[in-house]
Amino acid sequence: MDIAIEVVALVAVVAAGAALARRLGISAPLLLIVVGIAASYLPFVPRVQLSPEVVLVGFLPPLLYSAAIKTSLVDFSKHRRSIGLLSVGLVAFTATGVGLIAYWLLGSLAEQDGQQPLPLWAAFALGAVVAPPDAVAATAIAKKVGLPRRVVTILEGESLLNDATALVFLRTAIAAAATAPTFLDVGLDFLLAAGGGVVIGLIVAIALAKIRRQFTDPVLDTTLSLTAPFIAYIAAEEVHASGVLSVVVTGLVLGHKAPIIQSAASRMSERTNWRTFQFLLENAVFLLIGLQTRWILDDLSRSPLSARTITLATVGVFLAVILLRPLWVFPTTYLSRMILGRSRPGPLSWRSVAVVSWAGMRGVVTLAAVFVLPQNTPHREVLVFIALAVTAGTLLLQGSTLPWLVRRMRLPGPDPAEDALQEAAVLQAAHKAAEEVLDRIVSPTDPPEVINLLRQRGEARALAAWERLGRPESEYETPSEAYRRLRMEMLQAERAHILKVRDDGLVADEVLQRAQIQLDIEESILDRAEADDVGGQSDSLRVSPPPGAECEHLAEAPCVLTPTTPEGCEECLATGSTWVHLRLCLQCGHVGCCDSSPERHATKHFESEGHPVMRSFEPGEEWRWCFVDEKLG
Repeated sequence: MDIAIEVVALVAVVAAGAALARRLGISAPLLLIVVGIAASYLPFVPRVQLSPEVVLVGFLPPLLYSAAIKTSLVDFSKHRRSIGLLSVGLVAFTATGVGLIAYWLLGSLAEQDGQQPLPLWAAFALGAVVAPPDAVAATAIAKKVGLPRRVVTILEGESLLNDATALVFLRTAIAAAATAPTFLDVGLDFLLAAGGGVVIGLIVAIALAKIRRQFTDPVLDTTLSLTAPFIAYIAAEEVHASGVLSVVVTGLVLGHKAPIIQSAASRMSERTNWRTFQFLLENAVFLLIGLQTRWILDDLSRSPLSARTITLATVGVFLAVILLRPLWVFPTTYLSRMILGRSRPGPLSWRSVAVVSWAGMRGVVTLAAVFVLPQNTPHREVLVFIALAVTAGTLLLQGSTLPWLVRRMRLPGPDPAEDALQEAAVLQAAHKAAEEVLDRIVSPTDPPEVINLLRQRGEARALAAWERLGRPESEYETPSEAYRRLRMEMLQAERAHILKVRDDGLVADEVLQRAQIQLDIEESILDRAEADDVGGQSDSLRVSPPPGAECEHLAEAPCVLTPTTPEGCEECLATGSTWVHLRLCLQCGHVGCCDSSPERHATKHFESEGHPVMRSFEPGEEWRWCFVDEKLG
């Protein structure tokens, strides 16, 4: 019962803390770590001590896996150079630099206190412990402050892989207490661990993909998904490879293959369940970090080292952790560009590099790894305190100032209006592909009304995406918004009738549940459409297609042309009709209404005149569309 009460209390505090953080507009990790520190001094709160096994086997694999399955393998590959420099090079650089500083400080200062100096292997072990930034902290805080997607991808990729590098260095440093490994030994150990982790991860991903293809039940598929990170981790650790790297590779591959190996219902179920588990685990992690504070300080009070020595060593290591990151990030970014040339996505701006160099928050892996140190390690209680100070200090200092730095650097985050424009173009092209398939497979015996309904449903989805653009929605209600409003009222009436039938006991409950599920699915789609509405609009909404993707019509068409009727759609003004959005022909200046409008005059103008390119005539929008090639530019 005591354990049950503690677990329930932990979950309740996590939920309340996250809800309060959202209400206050601050980062949940920062609030929860402060709550944990304060709670550790309450008399009724029991001593909480995380064992390394619980974190490294229980927490870390599912957290890494949940982040990996949502990470784009394509984007990860595009930024592999930056990710590699950070997840391998920076970890080694930080571990070495911190190790040397800790060896110097806790060597000379400990001798002044008349105590045993810190061994070199223990100093490098501490360096490995504090070297890797945390995957959870990077993801939670980076997305919260609205960083550019490219920066978020690099930080996520770094934090997914750097734990493997750090744990290999830590294992080598601890082994050095008995033997003296050479640089060749360290390099070989890292290659075997990393290579083995990649191979095991690929094998596990391929095996699970083949098995999951056979499952159509979302419950069974989700159950297997929940075991995937533990299967990958245990399989790799059994052969002394990197379990962390195996989990990441498995997650990246399965996430990339999900649209092929899983049904839509399975993907929805997996996505919902993993969001829940990730929320509980990642927020519990930060609360548990804070709850470690009291007993770590109690153990520290028994250290033979003086308060001056402990303070100087802690401050020295903390400053080293903060400063070594930009000392590595800036030179290697520009040196790699000079030596290897520009990366495929193009160079990062110095502002982005500055943000990357400051986003070095440590997390639960640092606290878990420090407990791996043998019990007979000299000054172990001081090393544990330093790990706590670095973790809490970076989360509070860098985590709280990162939003300010992003605003100071004026880095643009993802633009919801531009995202909506890209989504509309993708759905338009997808609808065209679907219509081509429908034209091939339709037979003379297929009912015409069914064919028309199929075309209308596909077209309605594409048009709803286009309607999210244009003038502020307060000025008018688009057809999709009107449909959503009216359909929601109808769904409420349908649900009320089903509940009345249920209460009267006229129909079997299993039948009624299936009916309610159908209503719930439709309502969830409408809720998602409302949640995805564009909340703001760019000052100048445009899209730049990748090199070679722009068609000749877009290349030849002007970007600006004087409209013949700036007041609105020419035909609608003449007939008294209404329009939704306006389009400008870039050959003759004709202004027509979009396809969501009842009359669709822009498309009719193209069909009659053959003018290929139109431009949005809505305020602040500069995107263009080719009717011939159906491309955005």
